Amino acid sequence: MAKHIANHKTVTLTATADTTNLVDSTYPFALQGIASQRTAIEEVYMGGQTGASSIQIMVLGRDSQVGSGSLTKDGALTDEGMDADFTALVSGSVPTVFNKAATNKPQRDTAKALLNLSFNAFGGVVRWVAAPDEKVYISGATASKGEVSLSAYTGSTASGVIGAHMVFETV
Repeated sequence: MAKHIANHKTVTLTATADTTNLVDSTYPFALQGIASQRTAIEEVYMGGQTGASSIQIMVLGRDSQVGSGSLTKDGALTDEGMDADFTALVSGSVPTVFNKAATNKPQRDTAKALLNLSFNAFGGVVRWVAAPDEKVYISGATASKGEVSLSAYTGSTASGVIGAHMVFETV
């Protein structure tokens, strides 16, 4: 499977507590896996775009409630294969990247936070790159195993603005 990049050019964040519905278009992205497949997350990057000091407590975590219904992207979120000649081997063989869910909204699991990527969104940057054998994996497409989201946690400065990307690959 080819590597993909989920890229969110700019998003105004909303701080959200664990086990609370994420609000459409106020988190960079969620990644929902594929039934019977594993997906490896290899990199997460965020760059601050806020005009004043803005501390953001950003968490990449497994979701205890996965997004369902129509899973869509706002206009600033894209998902693209890193190889320009990428073609999915089978229809539906690419994980779903979204930040809007029609029926159930993603909810970050209280006990399954994976990365704390806190930073100042006033021009600050944070980049996590997995060391060999330390990638984050999702498996399938069900709650607590098959979906992760990147979102601002309670205590983040209101209305922080960032850009973000994530590199992932189904293995």
